[in-house]
Amino acid sequence: MTVAPWVNYRPEIKILDCSIRDGGLINDHAFEDGLVKAIYDTCVAAGIDYMELGYKNDKKIFAPDKHGAWKYCDEDDIRRIVGDNDSPLKLSVMADAEKSDYKHNIIPRDQSVLDLIRVATYIYQVPTAVDMIKHAKDCGYEVSINLMAISTVQEKELQEALDIFAQTDVDVIVLVDSFGVLYSEQVHDYIKRYIKAGESTGKEVGIHAHNNQQLAFANTIEAIVAGANRLDATMGGIGRGAGNCPMELLISFLKNPKFNLRPVLQLLQDHFVQLREKLEWGPLVPYNITAHFNQHPRSAIQLRESDHKDNYVEFYDRCLEDA
Repeated sequence: MTVAPWVNYRPEIKILDCSIRDGGLINDHAFEDGLVKAIYDTCVAAGIDYMELGYKNDKKIFAPDKHGAWKYCDEDDIRRIVGDNDSPLKLSVMADAEKSDYKHNIIPRDQSVLDLIRVATYIYQVPTAVDMIKHAKDCGYEVSINLMAISTVQEKELQEALDIFAQTDVDVIVLVDSFGVLYSEQVHDYIKRYIKAGESTGKEVGIHAHNNQQLAFANTIEAIVAGANRLDATMGGIGRGAGNCPMELLISFLKNPKFNLRPVLQLLQDHFVQLREKLEWGPLVPYNITAHFNQHPRSAIQLRESDHKDNYVEFYDRCLEDA
């Protein structure tokens, strides 16, 4: 008897929570320790595989007096929250190409509580990203590569980048829909291309979806159907601008008994109802507009911070001029 795929589950799928890292782009990574600890405890209780605590970015580029601790993820700050992380949950940070002093700030794995380094790069930074991958692997970490703003990358450039990453020691290659513009058919094709590029060297493929067109969850499902096994999500969909794939929806969809939805709902009830009174995120109309034009959402973020935040038509006309 064949089991329908929507009532079964794929045990090799792993979830990474990036609530503090992506959500920190809303508030300069100045989350209070209590919230970071609550999300950590929730990830443990919910059976989530990885938690991304923030960035490993350079204090010479990002002034510490203007950002919270999770912009840098110093070892002492991490351990203040998780101790020695005596749990199955693996811990991650992201290092941006050309924004991270990675040779000094990514220390040997046996001196750190971290497990995974995620290198984030734009297409023009690929050589730097390759060096970052090598350094992190030499230090003993699991490593993933997040190639950002994929909707702006030419087909030939993309293939060349994938071929380069496939020959490195990176463990995971992640499809990143930075502007939240992709539709399910495109996601399917991209994931198949990523899998094909990395299959000869055993790379896993993941997805990081943004919710500008309210498709982050649907596109994550499509990535699963196409064969992606590494999935990013955030509690309540928190994230810069339109936010990300909501963790509560993803866990409910996956059907895997290792994941527990109830702790996530408890976190949302106890912390995120109040948090939404202080911070704004979600697929508001200005983010729909930037996605329509395949543009970075920074202009929509600026609009939402202005006195005319709901002037949609004027904003549309301005984006049209820039298209």
